[in-house]
Amino acid sequence: MVKTVMTFGDSNTYGTPPAQARGENRRFDPDVRWPGVMAGALGPDWQVIEEALPGRTTSLADPVMGVHMDGHLGLRIALESHGPIDVLTIMLGTNDAQTHHGQTADQIVAGLAGLLAIARSEPYQLRHGGFDILLIAPPPILEQGTYRDTLMGAAEKSGMFASLMAGLASHWGADFLDAGALVGSSPIDGLHLSAQDHAVLGQAVAQKLLDP
Repeated sequence: MVKTVMTFGDSNTYGTPPAQARGENRRFDPDVRWPGVMAGALGPDWQVIEEALPGRTTSLADPVMGVHMDGHLGLRIALESHGPIDVLTIMLGTNDAQTHHGQTADQIVAGLAGLLAIARSEPYQLRHGGFDILLIAPPPILEQGTYRDTLMGAAEKSGMFASLMAGLASHWGADFLDAGALVGSSPIDGLHLSAQDHAVLGQAVAQKLLDP
């Protein structure tokens, strides 16, 4: 029986390469971005649904990009658009740390708690016949490069993600993976993963799903 995993995230799940300039609209090829790498490692007994939106936050509208960046809204749409799924991965929080959102690390993790509450709610669990959740802490942000002006204070906040998100996952009975222990944000723009890091992360997530 084929299992289905849905990867819910932002530009680092979408596969946006490190940006040399603002306004770039590039994407790594399917076999380069981490969900594709994961799919290859999982093999034919799994299928992967990529649900990723550059700019997506845990629970906030973006003043420039729009209200649809709210992950709470996005997750509801994704869970009603696809299925049934067996596993949901969530890797979010990076965009919430941008200066203009004014969020503390605790507030960002509270947004993730809302996502877990949605995913664990009875209507969605019943809709999909039950599914597991893997919460992935994104790597810490670097306050340098292309997006430096939007990242004041983001390094300190994102440096707290792993410990806070690990505690949240434990509380909700979700699996947890610290991406920052494996990969790092590019110094080119302070936010995005290189192709090499996508390969590492994809293999790690696959291993986590195969041997939780």
